[in-house]
Amino acid sequence: MKILVAGATGTIGLPLIRALCALGYDVSAITRPKTEKACLKEIGVKTYAVNIFDRTEVQTAISAIRPNVIIDQMTHLPSDPADILSSIPHDTHLHKLGGQNLLEAAKLLNVRRYIMQSKGFYLDAPEGCLADEKASLSIQAPDIIGESCQVLADYENDVTQAPNLDGVILRYGFFYGPGTWYRPHSILAKQSCNEESVIIGSGKAIWSFVHIDDAIAATIAALHAKPGTYNIVDDHPLPVRQWLPTFMQWINAPEPKKIDIEEARKTISEAGIYFHLGLRGASNHLAKKHLGFKPRPLLWAGSN
Repeated sequence: MKILVAGATGTIGLPLIRALCALGYDVSAITRPKTEKACLKEIGVKTYAVNIFDRTEVQTAISAIRPNVIIDQMTHLPSDPADILSSIPHDTHLHKLGGQNLLEAAKLLNVRRYIMQSKGFYLDAPEGCLADEKASLSIQAPDIIGESCQVLADYENDVTQAPNLDGVILRYGFFYGPGTWYRPHSILAKQSCNEESVIIGSGKAIWSFVHIDDAIAATIAALHAKPGTYNIVDDHPLPVRQWLPTFMQWINAPEPKKIDIEEARKTISEAGIYFHLGLRGASNHLAKKHLGFKPRPLLWAGSN
């Protein structure tokens, strides 16, 4: 089986490629022009530097590779989590145009299976309920988050409805573990130790996490699983007011500060506040049923 991974040097892209190569798959990768590719060369992966916004370049690369499976792991995320809100429009544009170019090439060149990274934390559900795989993305969320969800929803529909293509949507939770923000000694951990973390209002937003290694295992299982949409999240989503203090304790950081909504609005956008008050957790029932998904407990959940 020949597999092409787009977004090869991202948070999940590189460790996923390592795992696929270790299992004996024939893996190629699309990278951004001028991106350092030595880490891919060292594990025997053939890389193609492609401007993902150029339809012709994308189709030329896919034609040369002729993969059976394309895995879209493209993201535009900052190294510093403090810059996340400013990066979201770029991430949205990447999925809107880059994703479209990649999917069009897949359909044109008769790729058999297309696996797409989506977001398992921007899902609609009644308060107090977990979102299942039928849940829509939160297009009514404020500002740039709603815009991102609309683009992702359109992309998901294009993937699952494409004729003669086995479309798989993997709605990942927030990644934690090696190489992510949510680990000891990360940039986020250092900021937390500098007392930069806060809980806004009631901190009722429910976060679904997933360990990066569990996400990789689910992605590999998706190579052969029933097409469809899967929430790749942990078993016990937690509200910010619960997971953040225990995370701070786990990394030996001070307790997060608590601020009310009106105070937060002086310096934080409605999109930023949404992460503390509006997110809904997700259910992983179908991933367990069809992908054999077995997520580990959140590592810091029992730190109290």
